[in-house]
Amino acid sequence: MTITAPVTYNFSTNGERMDGMKILLLDLDSTRPDHLGCYGYHRNTSPNIDRIAAEGVRFENYYTSDAPCFPSRTALMTGRFGIHNGVVGHGGTAADVRHEGVDRDFHDKLTTESFPALFRRAGMKTALVSPFGERHSAWTFYAGFNEIYNTGKSGMESAEEVTPTVLDWLERNADQDDWMLYVNYWDPHTPYRAPESFGNPFENEPLPAWITEEVLELHKKKVGPHGANEINMYNSDTLPKYPRHPGEIQTMRDLRRMIDGYDCGIRHMDDHVGAIFRLMEQKGIMDDTVIIITADHGENMGELGIYGEHGTADQGTCRIPMIIRWPGKQKGLVDTGLHYHLDLPPTMAELLGVSPAPSWDGMSYAGTVARGEQTGRDFLVVSQCAHVCQRSVRFGDWLYVRTYHDGYHLFDKEMLFNIAEDPHEQHNLARQRRDLCKEAVYFLNEWHDRMMETMKFDVDPLWTVMKEGGPYHAKGHLPMYIERLKNTGRGDAVEELMKRHPREFA
Repeated sequence: MTITAPVTYNFSTNGERMDGMKILLLDLDSTRPDHLGCYGYHRNTSPNIDRIAAEGVRFENYYTSDAPCFPSRTALMTGRFGIHNGVVGHGGTAADVRHEGVDRDFHDKLTTESFPALFRRAGMKTALVSPFGERHSAWTFYAGFNEIYNTGKSGMESAEEVTPTVLDWLERNADQDDWMLYVNYWDPHTPYRAPESFGNPFENEPLPAWITEEVLELHKKKVGPHGANEINMYNSDTLPKYPRHPGEIQTMRDLRRMIDGYDCGIRHMDDHVGAIFRLMEQKGIMDDTVIIITADHGENMGELGIYGEHGTADQGTCRIPMIIRWPGKQKGLVDTGLHYHLDLPPTMAELLGVSPAPSWDGMSYAGTVARGEQTGRDFLVVSQCAHVCQRSVRFGDWLYVRTYHDGYHLFDKEMLFNIAEDPHEQHNLARQRRDLCKEAVYFLNEWHDRMMETMKFDVDPLWTVMKEGGPYHAKGHLPMYIERLKNTGRGDAVEELMKRHPREFA
């Protein structure tokens, strides 16, 4: 789009935007939905989040299009898949938003087509409480915000270091009209950082039932970063500053430390979310504010043998919570349709009565929020190129995972899981159900053709990552990791790793 005149507010004729609009968006890093009470978790990790879910719409099958952190938030903020915006990883060419080049005008497209800019087009002030731009040098993340509050620790913040900034902003702005406040919390992200004084409210509660001692024994035999033997990516080192975070999981007691650490992070964060809600109630704005609760990605807690990481294109990493409490619209609704997180910008645009940006890849589900309609997609394609290179297809009850670079996990090239019966991905059915694998590949090819047809570039950034030596968090680590495998009794995996990744030894 060429900008030749000042931006005007383009309200659609059927827009339902109300005067005095207030929106709070909580972006809860690394929060997987099935560790929240409102999604059926057996532990009381999220009473404040659960309250909002009961008052609004909870989306059951909601996924980031691109994982992990930087690709996910770039897709949300640009409204475009990583294959379009260019950010699919954490380093190399794949960690830069594509330049517009000769088509760039005085302003770039993010001026009016970023996610925050849509609220500006609706006449609202936008504010951000997050260190994320600094964490990944993701400066485009800031586009469209009037006010930016960097909490200063590049994502190592604990909730008690974030909440005062949020409360201060609300004290100064709660009585104003027309604002959107976007807040990042980080506590569920590794290393688990809930302060020691928080204690452990879950120490006597059962662990998730699916990880039995037998399952753990199988996980201990696997190789790859963030496995049971190397929680710290390629080793079992720990930091005294983070006693909740183990270096390895050899016993069920170690497993408890891991799961409890994650759940304590969620509960500690939820307590601080509750503090925000209490102030909003005191200010008299709680019942009138739109509240959106989501995450950038989930967290594998044993899926595929990986613990405490978001490094695959699977259910554990890519499924995220989405809760929208919009006063006067649907209440207590559970939507089971398939949605991407980048569907949020066109959804908000429709609900606010402004035109969607022409560059967005998302599809509005405003009909679900407003009227309880079915608005889900037929299938989703999700990508991961920071720890592995994978693209996955989510369709029906199934998740098909295609691996291009295994990140040293020795994954099969094709994996197929029945998510309805096997949500923790323990049984790869790819060999038994070739028919479903072929169907998934058809969906993947249809998606890829559409993506390549709808951009001016002729390069898929997944393949750029491959040609540049592989995913950022894997590249160059194999020789050192092979020595560790040899020294820890897992040398039987070395031959296959060297066969798959000969360039590491060139």
